[in-house]
Amino acid sequence: MKASRAGIVEAESREIAAGDIGPALEGIWDRYGYDFRDYDRPSLERRIKAFMNTEGLSSLSGFEERILSARDCMQRFLMTMSAGAASMFRDPEFHSFFRRDIIPVLRTYPFIRIWHAGCSTGQEVYSMAIMLAEEGLYDRCRIYATDLDESVLGQARDGVYSLGAMRKYTRNYRLAGGNGRFSDYYATKYNSAIIDAALRKNIVFGRHNLVSDGSFNEFQVVFCRNVLVLFNARLQARVLGLFHDSLAMFGYLGLGSRERVSLAGFEGRFREMDVKHRLYRKVA
Repeated sequence: MKASRAGIVEAESREIAAGDIGPALEGIWDRYGYDFRDYDRPSLERRIKAFMNTEGLSSLSGFEERILSARDCMQRFLMTMSAGAASMFRDPEFHSFFRRDIIPVLRTYPFIRIWHAGCSTGQEVYSMAIMLAEEGLYDRCRIYATDLDESVLGQARDGVYSLGAMRKYTRNYRLAGGNGRFSDYYATKYNSAIIDAALRKNIVFGRHNLVSDGSFNEFQVVFCRNVLVLFNARLQARVLGLFHDSLAMFGYLGLGSRERVSLAGFEGRFREMDVKHRLYRKVA
């Protein structure tokens, strides 16, 4: 049995390494309209392998057949593609820098629009809402939180997280310069924490596909952290162009620690505000 399983895994690895995910990606595009063809291939292969293991699928042909014939399977795959290492106040130094250096600039605007692209289950969205509330700006803000998958958007809208996770988030909040009591921002029920309704009132959750959808507003801030790493160079350039078009002049773009505008040739259009945390300002 062990030898048989090892043979399956080896064959599966050969299939994916040989680039045979192409027909499945074309099928997903034709059947559902989701385009993963320009995603970074190694990242995509890792996620497909993880999904196949979860679903008990032993071959790419089985993956393709299942996903194209069962919409609920496709929905689970979308969740796999949307899932990230979501956390409130993830990378506390980034949030501390934003609070100290960017919030004073945002105070000069009469109204602030912020776009969280690829928001996943919403933790970073609520982190920003808390920061804005503590700085007295939340009442003149609108936060747009978008993702590819309606299922993860539903979780984000609910704003329900485990108490165990909230203990970790409390530490992040303090390191990020939080100046209140983190427990004031949620209520507990059973083993869950529910984000306070006052923090949700100015957040608009909606589906948006970075691969195919266009700009829908003008923003002072756009966050898309740790999403571009999933895309190949061509798609990164497309998405950065979308963010550039969506930002007001001198608006801010926050990327993940491994993402840079220089990778897509946008150096002249953005000025780097913080080298370590990949925060940029639109200048052209």
